[in-house]
Amino acid sequence: MTHQGELFSVPPLDTLKFEKIAYSNGVTYVAGIDEAGRGPLAGPVMAAAVILPAGLSIIGVDDSKKLTPYKRDKLFDIIMAQALSVGVGIVSPAEIDQINILQATRRAMLGAVQQLSHQPDYLLIDGISTIDSTVPQKTIKKGDSLSLSIAAASIIAKVTRDRLMVEMDSTYPGYGFAGHKGYGSAAHMDAIRVLGPCPIHRLTFGGVREYVDCTFS
Repeated sequence: MTHQGELFSVPPLDTLKFEKIAYSNGVTYVAGIDEAGRGPLAGPVMAAAVILPAGLSIIGVDDSKKLTPYKRDKLFDIIMAQALSVGVGIVSPAEIDQINILQATRRAMLGAVQQLSHQPDYLLIDGISTIDSTVPQKTIKKGDSLSLSIAAASIIAKVTRDRLMVEMDSTYPGYGFAGHKGYGSAAHMDAIRVLGPCPIHRLTFGGVREYVDCTFS
């Protein structure tokens, strides 16, 4: 007997769908790729590439933005322990100012792939932009919610960047980097107005470029 609620039930999302398609086409290593830090006014943009064992499912892995810091940290350790390979790419604020954030993000993603200990046969990339690699690749809008490999990469990139920004809070006190991680919070904007930009600010970004004459001392 079918209950009324069952008529409207949503089948569970298969977050290994794209990986399974790749494996069925003879791929050996699939790397999921995602970035963290496109929007902040300070700090680098980072990307991670993660190759998981075929068929591995890790409970709780999702788009890093949907997870609490506690869950991200726990899953970070699990992913690092179970992944076949993890690579991280980083592009500095100065490079971002030189080539723009889109190109910097693509460069960080390529750097992450180049840091992998296993050569991937196929790349699953969050978003709509490919990278300058000869490895076959597929871009997926909202891929960090649809692909386990990309979601794992989003967690690695986010946690790695957040930890770096906590370190930067000690190097450049007064801006509150440990709290907002470089994003344009009201407190961060106030600090820029009072202190001027510091060496890890993105000088071409609105909210910072207006104060570029206020150099950090």
